[in-house]
Amino acid sequence: MKKQLNVTKWIWAVSVLFLLACTEKASEKIDRYALVERNNPHVTEFEELSSLSVGNGNFAVTVDATGLQTFPELYAAGVPLGTQAQWGWHSFPNTEKLTHEETLKNYNFRGWEEPYAVQFNDPGRPQDAANYYRINPHRLHLGYIGLELTDENGQKLKVDAIQSINQELNLWDGRIDSRFSIGNDSASVRTAVDPVKDRLAAEVNSAMISKGTMQLNLRFPYPTGQHSDDASDWNSPQKHKTEIVSQDESSFVLKRTLDETVYYLTVTYSGKATVIEKEAHYFVITPEADNFHIACEFTDQSPANKVSMVEETFTASAAYWQDFWQRGGAIDFSRCTDERAPELERRILLSQYIMAIQSAGMYPPQETGLTYNSWYGKFHLEMHWWHAVHFALWNRADLLERSMDWYTQAYPVAKSIAERQGFKGARWMKMTDPSATEAPSKVGSFLIWQQPHFIYMAELIYRNNPSQEVIDKYAFLVNETAEFMASFATYDELEGRYILKGIIPAQETLRASETINPPFELSYWHYAMSVAQQWREREGKKRKPQWDELIDKLSPLAYQDGLYLASEDAVDTYIDIRFTSDHPAILGALGILPQCKLVRPDYMKNTLNWIWDNWNWGKTWGWDYPMTAMSAARLGDTEKAVGALLMEKRTNTYLVNGHNYQDSRLRIYLPGNGGLLTAAAMMCAGWDGNTVKTPGFPKDGTWNVVWEDLQPMP
Repeated sequence: MKKQLNVTKWIWAVSVLFLLACTEKASEKIDRYALVERNNPHVTEFEELSSLSVGNGNFAVTVDATGLQTFPELYAAGVPLGTQAQWGWHSFPNTEKLTHEETLKNYNFRGWEEPYAVQFNDPGRPQDAANYYRINPHRLHLGYIGLELTDENGQKLKVDAIQSINQELNLWDGRIDSRFSIGNDSASVRTAVDPVKDRLAAEVNSAMISKGTMQLNLRFPYPTGQHSDDASDWNSPQKHKTEIVSQDESSFVLKRTLDETVYYLTVTYSGKATVIEKEAHYFVITPEADNFHIACEFTDQSPANKVSMVEETFTASAAYWQDFWQRGGAIDFSRCTDERAPELERRILLSQYIMAIQSAGMYPPQETGLTYNSWYGKFHLEMHWWHAVHFALWNRADLLERSMDWYTQAYPVAKSIAERQGFKGARWMKMTDPSATEAPSKVGSFLIWQQPHFIYMAELIYRNNPSQEVIDKYAFLVNETAEFMASFATYDELEGRYILKGIIPAQETLRASETINPPFELSYWHYAMSVAQQWREREGKKRKPQWDELIDKLSPLAYQDGLYLASEDAVDTYIDIRFTSDHPAILGALGILPQCKLVRPDYMKNTLNWIWDNWNWGKTWGWDYPMTAMSAARLGDTEKAVGALLMEKRTNTYLVNGHNYQDSRLRIYLPGNGGLLTAAAMMCAGWDGNTVKTPGFPKDGTWNVVWEDLQPMP
């Protein structure tokens, strides 16, 4: 008996030790430095899609393989070498005195005239006005900072003279380290951006400096005003002015004047150097020492003080990025045995960096961020969700909040749009700029799925910080957003239900004059109006009975043969290619959004399977894949959830720098990166009501995903 007791004690002791070991392993913290460091991008050649960027959310600089912007022409059709700031905007002179009112055209969707800002087919002032207000204002390229490389005879070197390229983006410190050689001479360049100021710092080391074959240059183009390009017009030097307005032995200030836009560049450097104006808008800096430090700070006001020295910028950058990586969420795939896991980890890790430098500024970002202009540099509010929601899910809600303040500035314009169309509240525009001017569009002016975004994002901020301060800050605009939504829904007396019509849905191949009750928008109305009622209760106010009636009487999603339709009017949805191209937005109704009474999960699962097998995936966009993954995860199909994130399609391509490639026009597409981060967070942390651990990944033993500090989705 005593022997049996001893054996029992031994088994118990071993069991306890085993449990302790398991507990210790389960609670083991992710080695965040190792996670970040193993995903540093490496570049070994000049390749137009492989440029790297440094930035802080409000300012970013993209460089080539030399570590500066030495050969911008090689990257113009790839990922361009942009220098952009949130404040940097320009308008061409309005010589014809065109007015925004001339862009308006009346439509009758609900029994009264609703003026929309649109594009016109026929020549005349309305068309000219629409074109002007689409193009203006546009975001500026602030200028190029590059190396001036010549041979011993002073002839400019071509790119093929540069050899032994070894460039790395040091994500942990937010710094680009570049090495290369020309003949027998080597060079190294370190590049970083200050975490707060619009300042680029660089350290250049090479014997070529003292030999006179390496200098630095500053070049400034005029804007092009094109839809999607590098915003660099080199053929109009007479339209702008660049002048040195102050100078001393270690610094100088340039003033840039482009029509009514004025900004400044303050350049500070170490050691002795000479500065000459080689030609208009082209300056060359010639250092004397082989080790040269330079800091370039862009401002929209005349600078009061000198720029601090380079090492201060590198130190500040390292401190900021090390804090960034050590706070907030992390996902480690190193224990996974599925061969796709390392690539998924790379995409997720690089997307965190990209979104922090491109999409975490004081305004909603354009779809190509601060790298190059798309849609003239304007931002799209229906994309704000994709750019910014992930910040809250990764416990970095402060980066989301940076761009939320803009809605307060834009509110008067949004209120006026609703009023002119006969609605209450505020109607958030689709395509706009810091001034909140509504860009005319034959599609965008009829979109409505940007409307509930403010409520969704405010709710995420509240979930991260459920405080009176958050309620006081956002409640008014939550209410005004919901007021428009309630007045926009049309009551169908005959059938006793509310419908949505007179819209182009997220699936933009549908027409405003025909579309009724698109499924994603219906579900979003149900979710956002329900949340708006909760916000009223948090304020100590009563729920609005009219809103509860709207929530209760919203139309169910239209279906046929157990499959959801693109809209209620969409006859032959699964035959007509118009209904099976572009965004498969149906899936957002249970994916982006939680389960609601309007949606049957079994029908949604049927729809997911049909879309998976039959959709025209060649006509999709980067965020369609994470949207599909989120729907699959909520429906319990983890194989499709992972498969969607890694589907081998052109618009789901991720470049060496981590950017989501779409096509020759949109070589980078930030909504894809942001969507990936949102989907990854929800596949790990789940969603409200979920009880499965890491619910979005297969449980076959190949996806041993380790994660921490992520928030569940609603």
